[in-house]
Amino acid sequence: MKVKKIAIVSLSSGILGEDAVAHERELGLKRLKDYGLKVEVMPHSLKGLDYIKEHPEKRAEDLLAAFRDDSIDMILCAIGGDDTYRLLPYLFDHDELKKAVSQKIFLGFSDTTKNHFMLNKVGLKTFYGQAFLTDVCELDREMLPYSKSYFEELINTGTIKEIHPSDVWYEERSDFSRQAVGSPRISHPNTGFELLRGEKQFTGEILGGCIESLYDFFDNSRYEDTVSLTQKYNLFPSLDEWRGKILLLESSEAKSTPDKYRKMVRALANYGIFDVVNGVLVGQPQDKAYYEEYKNILLEEIKNTDLPIVYNLNIGHSTPRCIIPFGTQAEVDMNQQVIKF
Repeated sequence: MKVKKIAIVSLSSGILGEDAVAHERELGLKRLKDYGLKVEVMPHSLKGLDYIKEHPEKRAEDLLAAFRDDSIDMILCAIGGDDTYRLLPYLFDHDELKKAVSQKIFLGFSDTTKNHFMLNKVGLKTFYGQAFLTDVCELDREMLPYSKSYFEELINTGTIKEIHPSDVWYEERSDFSRQAVGSPRISHPNTGFELLRGEKQFTGEILGGCIESLYDFFDNSRYEDTVSLTQKYNLFPSLDEWRGKILLLESSEAKSTPDKYRKMVRALANYGIFDVVNGVLVGQPQDKAYYEEYKNILLEEIKNTDLPIVYNLNIGHSTPRCIIPFGTQAEVDMNQQVIKF
């Protein structure tokens, strides 16, 4: 399926509507139009940080409207943020999401992890790993080549066939101003997927996302009602539902300390997830922060020593970024350094 029309939604942060990112927004919209795509920025998604923060019901409205509009083939998240869980009542109290949802491409990452879980709950297969501001609006002269190849595959075919490691990884920018337009990122050679332990080949449907977002399912320190709300709507799948899946974990731009990372992995371990999944895929940390520490924590905290753990995927908050289909059978093959869908 070739995408003809994209809807852009702000489901977490409303930064897309701020003047500070106008140059990025223009760049991204031009790139999408250069692909021959029609773009609809949903009605509330440009209303800025304060409005979006105060109106979760309007964010939900935009998402539902994008699903109901038959002319829209793909829903692209503006960026992540930190409170998209607040959409839950507006999407689930009267089965709003279930009634509106239709087969479309949904793409986002970071806090959008929770939106992926919402859509998983109503049976939609989604795509994880890129967003409008972070990828399409890349300030370099074009999108980062590796990210671009996956984005183009998705809009041209409606699917992702396989992912390979990137040859390089990039440092995160410190300057996103208008002056930085056209400037390249600093790049380093990348070492490929790393098998920390377990079988070299395993299969399953992938689900997961940003570990800081997943931790909110178990911990109230960011917002006092994340645990109760996500439990009320059974947003985190049961162990039965996790059985046979592959868990994806990637870490945010917050660069959580090793102590915090250990707490987050342990919360998942205590839930029992590592006893039922077929494998774990872990994204490269942004700027390779705590690269070795995170690796050791995974090996120490995941007590199931037979469970395959693959590290250093180009997914999530490190650049460049591939796109991973959720809910589609995946074959991980470390001999070939490939994940096929």
